[in-house]
Amino acid sequence: MRRKLIAGNWKMNGSFASNEALLSELRAGLSAGAACDVLVCAPSPYLMQCANLLSGSDIGWGAQDVSVHLSGAYTGEVSAPMLSDCSCTYAIVGHSERRAYHGETDELVAQKTLRLLASGLKPIVCVGETLEQRELGQTNSVVSAQLRAVLDVIDVDALTNLVVAYEPVWAIGTGKTATPQMAQDVHAVLRQQLALKNPPVAEKVQILYGGSMKPENAQELLAMPDIDGGLIGGAALKAADFLAIIQAA
Repeated sequence: MRRKLIAGNWKMNGSFASNEALLSELRAGLSAGAACDVLVCAPSPYLMQCANLLSGSDIGWGAQDVSVHLSGAYTGEVSAPMLSDCSCTYAIVGHSERRAYHGETDELVAQKTLRLLASGLKPIVCVGETLEQRELGQTNSVVSAQLRAVLDVIDVDALTNLVVAYEPVWAIGTGKTATPQMAQDVHAVLRQQLALKNPPVAEKVQILYGGSMKPENAQELLAMPDIDGGLIGGAALKAADFLAIIQAA
């Protein structure tokens, strides 16, 4: 059985004071030896704060993006080795907001994935369709193309360090949620695609759901056979809600 992963994506939120309060509540509320993996993905300026406050705990920390470049004259960029220096274990790539607001292509996401793997970090590769694409019946072809771009450039052995997150764009921050069966159907398609690369390893890859998972729907979503956790947005900023989702896992 695959171990669940509950990953909080803080997006562009937080302050030193509010982060300390949140992380303190999470540490206090998380029982030792939690039955799932727990992760917070913080803005880059707060990664060392996470390292300082979470060291020795069962909560990991990661980044929300990474540069495709290793170093050089790229003002404002943060490289994979820099994230490694902050003791990050994961980083999100290809989030729908990066694709929509920053024009990130499938090919760029694939190159970022390679950078993370080369630095020993686990990429959380996001895929998902818009409402228009879903209504046109293009969901499976869209998410498959996004994942294929990554699978085409990584080695078979690297699959063991990959995490995939399905985030229906139409269900992020809108209050809408895919039904558990709708989410499971897409997760199953992604699992089948991973199996084309390496069938045994595909069964071990965690596929997270990233479409407004909340305490109210977490248990039903996480009961689906191919939903291995959640990439949590707004609920990750409230300790009680995030802990409730962890408990559901």
